[in-house]
Amino acid sequence: MPRKGPAPKRPVAADPALAGVHVVIVTTFELDEYVARAIRAGASGFLVKDTEPVDLIRAVRVVASGEALLSPGVTKRLLERMAVGLRDAPDGARLDALTEREREVLRLVGQGLTNDEIAERLVLSPLTAKTHVSRIMAKLHARDRVQLVVVAYESGLVAPGWQE
Repeated sequence: MPRKGPAPKRPVAADPALAGVHVVIVTTFELDEYVARAIRAGASGFLVKDTEPVDLIRAVRVVASGEALLSPGVTKRLLERMAVGLRDAPDGARLDALTEREREVLRLVGQGLTNDEIAERLVLSPLTAKTHVSRIMAKLHARDRVQLVVVAYESGLVAPGWQE
């Protein structure tokens, strides 16, 4: 019987020959298990099949540029699940390699801001904001922004229910 769900048996992201390939999963399955498997397999985008065509095109462009994107319902549930699973004592030691400015940028990434929004908030050029995000990803060995959001929550930089 064929296996259902979006995660491939061998992650595309694990193949060095496919390092430039970015994966967007479009599926009828919005189950948390499938989302988690897709992210672990290297997907940078996860959308449900009723996504509007214009949003699908935007998602492909976002993921192709190296960013990550999840459908709103998936994002909400992922953050809720993460909030429940957060440890009482955040793991701030993971951020020791980051400068104070990089921590500030990571906090804004964790809040869901784009590079342009981060640049505006911190009075930087968008290129400088993008450079900070890239350096943070390298220092934390993160594959994409989704992983940076997880780190921001796990380290306590962003807390569930944050408000601007």
